[in-house]
Amino acid sequence: MRTMKMWSLVIRIKKNDTVKGKRVQSLVLEILKKGSISGATIWTGMGGYGKRGDSNTHIEGISINMPLVIEVIDDLQKLEKVLPEIKGLVDDNGLITLHEVGVV
Repeated sequence: MRTMKMWSLVIRIKKNDTVKGKRVQSLVLEILKKGSISGATIWTGMGGYGKRGDSNTHIEGISINMPLVIEVIDDLQKLEKVLPEIKGLVDDNGLITLHEVGVV
């Protein structure tokens, strides 16, 4: 079976993260669309923790400020063009990873 070499960009943030009053996940999607990235998926986590503490709060069964993972798979050159702007948004409030993947 042949695989195509591509790159995976994974951005880990919290649901309530904002920059200038706008949610970071919405701003990241705008950057990705503007950069002609093929597609992105946002995953919601049930809970977690990191250097900023726990990523969830439960109020009467409702989870607030859950962890989010934005996942993108595309060509390295396209991802490298949008990375500086995304890094500027996420800054030290999240984690960004970039790694090679084989797409079947």
